[in-house]
Amino acid sequence: MKKNMGSADKIIRILIAIVIAVLYWKDIISGTLAIVLLIVGAIFLLTSLISSCPLYSIFKINTCKVKEE
Repeated sequence: MKKNMGSADKIIRILIAIVIAVLYWKDIISGTLAIVLLIVGAIFLLTSLISSCPLYSIFKINTCKVKEE
């Protein structure tokens, strides 16, 4: 997979995933909303770790800094 996420995107996604996890852990969110947000948080975390977002590929977005030769 081609990397298409920059550092800022990865940090923001990881922070959002952490916030969702803490909200769930503290029982601030529950039920269906919690499940949906946990899935979104897991997707954010996974895409941050692999530095590639499938939606970015579909919309041809690239926030990764490219080295010019």
